[in-house]
Amino acid sequence: MHLAVPRFEPIVGDVEGNAERILTLASATSAAGGDVLVTPELSLCGYPPRDMLLRSGFVAACERAVDRVAVAAPSGLLILIGTPVLRSNGQRCNAMVAIRDGQRVGIAHKRLLPMYDVFDETRWFVPGTEACVVAHAGRRVGVLVCEDLWQSGDAQVDGHWTSDPVEEVVKAGCDVMVAASASPVVVGKYPRQCARVAEVAGQWGMPVISVNQAGANDDLVFDGSAVVGMPSGCATQYRAPFAHEEHCTMIDLSSLQATALQDESSDACRCSALIEGVRCYIDRVGAPGVLVGLSGGIDSAVTAAVAAAAIGPERVQGVSMPSRYSETRSADDADALVQAIGMRTLVQIPIAEMHACVRHALGEVVDMQDGDIADQNVQARARGLLLMAMSNATGQLVLATGNKSELAVGYATLYGDMCGAVAVLGDVLKTQVYSMAHWMNSHYADIGFVAPPIPKSTIDRPPTAELAPDQCDQDSLPPYAELDAIIEAVVEQDCGIEEAVKRTGLSAELVSRWMAALDRHEFKRAQAAVILKTSRRAFGKGRRWPIVGR
Repeated sequence: MHLAVPRFEPIVGDVEGNAERILTLASATSAAGGDVLVTPELSLCGYPPRDMLLRSGFVAACERAVDRVAVAAPSGLLILIGTPVLRSNGQRCNAMVAIRDGQRVGIAHKRLLPMYDVFDETRWFVPGTEACVVAHAGRRVGVLVCEDLWQSGDAQVDGHWTSDPVEEVVKAGCDVMVAASASPVVVGKYPRQCARVAEVAGQWGMPVISVNQAGANDDLVFDGSAVVGMPSGCATQYRAPFAHEEHCTMIDLSSLQATALQDESSDACRCSALIEGVRCYIDRVGAPGVLVGLSGGIDSAVTAAVAAAAIGPERVQGVSMPSRYSETRSADDADALVQAIGMRTLVQIPIAEMHACVRHALGEVVDMQDGDIADQNVQARARGLLLMAMSNATGQLVLATGNKSELAVGYATLYGDMCGAVAVLGDVLKTQVYSMAHWMNSHYADIGFVAPPIPKSTIDRPPTAELAPDQCDQDSLPPYAELDAIIEAVVEQDCGIEEAVKRTGLSAELVSRWMAALDRHEFKRAQAAVILKTSRRAFGKGRRWPIVGR
């Protein structure tokens, strides 16, 4: 049996367009002698469709598209299409529909519906109850949908599942398993998925094929990987994460061979995911390019480099907005970044005059002192106003440059540096930003640059917003290594004070203080730009925290 596993990037809601792409792949698969075409989970409507599924007529339109594909597809080819379907009682299911020769020959309703992190599948679907096995080309294919195979282990959470869909397709008589997924990227998750595929294949003595969605939709990024587990208990990589082949990868079950899995570092995975996330977001909304406020600091430099790698440097416009406290080297570093990346010429708009105008307008209404919080925020919001005005005038989208550490403890200004369509580094801790910068400079050719993109002076310089005299981040915050340890424990591991103190080795007073700051600034994060998810727990849809509480 030859299975085609395409790198498939569905667009959410584009049912007709996704169906046409499936038909094109079906023709190519048939012409290449393939027996089976496997598309990812919900490939027909795109993942995640979220409340589109609740709109009247949406699922019915998907059902009609499945039948059109079945009639138009090449004869003799088995196609597994991920799509929502309606049961006879009107309930929705997340399903893989097997079609061949114009007919539906099987359907796998997703059995295990995740409800952790960004997942909320019981809001939209009811679980399936029966195993699906389809006979084709002399094999019996057991069809699984995402969590049916992973069973929460790849996410390192307890799903509390009461059934095992893997065991049930084996009992139903399959001799090969196919698992279609739309599994969002989390740094460190892919090796666990490879291990799970190998484990299941070895346990049941049959090939296990895992196919993941590619591209990105909103805050979620997908790696497009394809992995095969062999009866020997080894896994082989048929498509590495973030590979960009345009054609289908063909898997010949009669000649499976073990190969070394690509060992990707955390920085490489994180950088690849952010590049993919920015590329898909900007291109799918049809923006001509992006605007990045360049301060000469590490966050804006890495954000600009990611954007340039994603959509090309000619579509990235840097804007320098020095305050009266800005040092000359800030502009020099920003200019060095622009030259290294090959971005468009740096635009410089000083904000000192705007700052003075606002202070004059407030007059005696507000007692604003040089360098106090109100005075700093006026300057940050002046920068935000300028960027958004340029965005309105040009159609370019603003990229917010703040990192996860700043968003966690409120070291960010609403309607200022938080302005933008996408917060590229919103799920990247400050220490990870520095690590990414070093990785990008060491692997610049891998991401399309001709020289290291991040200036050394930017990396070496202590971080500062330059909104007050001689300002430095560490005047207001603990060392980033300590702050990030607290955030990782509290946000990503859901630790309380005692457990966070134990994990970090820091004092209870320090942990308690910054946990309180984290909770206190939820109102800011509720108004933040879309945050591209790369960690176990990002701010956004996967962390539903009360805005008002004690």
